[in-house]
Amino acid sequence: MTASPASPAYSAHSAHRRQQGRQAPPPPFDSELAGPLDKILADLPMPLTPALVPDRRRRSLAGRLTDEQIRRGGTFDVEERTVPGPPGAPPITLTICRPTAATGPVPVVYHTHGGGMVAGSHRSTELAGELDRAGELNLAVVSVAYRLAPEHPDPAPVEDCYAGLSWLAEHAADEGFDPQRIVLSGNSAGGALAAGLALLTRDRSGPRPAGQLLQFPMLDDRCDTFSAGQMEQVGLWDGLSNRAGWQALLGDRRATPDVSCYAAPARAADVAGLAPAFIEVGSVEALRDDALAYAARIWEAGGEAELHVWSGAFHSFDEWVPDAVVSRAAHRARVAWLRRILDR
Repeated sequence: MTASPASPAYSAHSAHRRQQGRQAPPPPFDSELAGPLDKILADLPMPLTPALVPDRRRRSLAGRLTDEQIRRGGTFDVEERTVPGPPGAPPITLTICRPTAATGPVPVVYHTHGGGMVAGSHRSTELAGELDRAGELNLAVVSVAYRLAPEHPDPAPVEDCYAGLSWLAEHAADEGFDPQRIVLSGNSAGGALAAGLALLTRDRSGPRPAGQLLQFPMLDDRCDTFSAGQMEQVGLWDGLSNRAGWQALLGDRRATPDVSCYAAPARAADVAGLAPAFIEVGSVEALRDDALAYAARIWEAGGEAELHVWSGAFHSFDEWVPDAVVSRAAHRARVAWLRRILDR
């Protein structure tokens, strides 16, 4: 008999695996990534703690893309739009990036930014990666500004993202977008939100996304895998940081039965009927085994998932070291998957 993801037997087994991971050496870093990572960590205090949240937010603010950076010399038009938020909550802001060469309704990437649930912005540097892919494929990008934890704990972030997705689907035709070809996309915390959105919109019979592009996603608040222990203090967004991000979002509910799958997608009892997923992770990051398990569960449910484990890579490596061979390979894989999904 196989234990379910919420059962005590599952939790006990997972805790044992994390402890085993603590006793194991991490895999080696890719030769092109190891030196840059040392420099990054020399400037970036780790692991994340509540006291470091203001620092992370200052860094996010400093890295925000300007309108000119988003326009890319005329490739995109950019607009900030205020739209209704969830019932009883404040309005939300969407950054809408339209390809200027579009001649008809274009597919759109709905971007949910990362930042460990506590930082980041809808104009953070991850948006540059979305625009890289959109420029190649003539896509629009819509990026949502959601409320951040711990001031705004679950379910505020995912409900903000759902409100933005609902507005986008309803107004897509008026905006020059194809409502049948909306792809959810996010990195890290944004990957958690994109995966949570895929579950939430399925269960509410909301907008049907064409796909979900989950880059190094935070999927499980329990943080009890082998890789969570193995990389507890290794690399970027190590196991201790991951726990701190989930704690900010969930508070005392973290790692208890009282956690929704819309916040932590690994909690889903049923992953059937989801949009096709692209799931990627580095081999040297705490989130590795969560990604492997989520992809396997989608396959077991008869769903569609493409999984990439980038050997020697740390969390969000391509954002930090874009010219490495493995970073270029990751970019090509995402573009190829998007092309296949959107050409159906």
